Amino acid sequence: MGTGALGRPSSESPTSSKWMGVTVHFEGTLKSTQALSSLLLRIEEIALAETLLTERFENTEVKLGRVREEQPWEYVGPTKGIVLYLHEDCEPLRLEFDRELYVQEWVKTQFAGVAIHIRLIQILREIEGFFRTFAVNDEGEYWESENKAVLTEHIRRCNEAIAEFAAQNPHSRVKVKEPNGRLTDLIG
Repeated sequence: MGTGALGRPSSESPTSSKWMGVTVHFEGTLKSTQALSSLLLRIEEIALAETLLTERFENTEVKLGRVREEQPWEYVGPTKGIVLYLHEDCEPLRLEFDRELYVQEWVKTQFAGVAIHIRLIQILREIEGFFRTFAVNDEGEYWESENKAVLTEHIRRCNEAIAEFAAQNPHSRVKVKEPNGRLTDLIG
């Protein structure tokens, strides 16, 4: 099974019972280096207004795993960007741009709840104007529909499936946070 442009297995729907998490995948290319500077400032403004933490970064060389035309590939080179921490139970919003001003990332939101998922989508909409191209694949379907009931149901079913698995596997661990802030639904 291949993966789509935004990293989701292309033969599965977001409502498939095989999907555990509620994740927002996004990718795009900024309009210019000025757009990058403006985007970084906008994220810092949001963080300041909402008392959220951010971290700017600039790397001379990193390796990023990406997907292009349903094929995995690795970018190796400089990156620049910012990380926004929306909630302790949400993966950080990492906006890491390569030398072509391209970003491809995801944010798992289901453990933080509906309000945080919606806020993430609002932020992505706020920064969309800085991009020449921008695509979002929202497993909660809020980006496309702005339907809170549909998003709530996705999160409910996800949490129910995780709880059922954890109940059947008492040694499993739920919501495991990795050092980089990524969350693993279940281990065990």
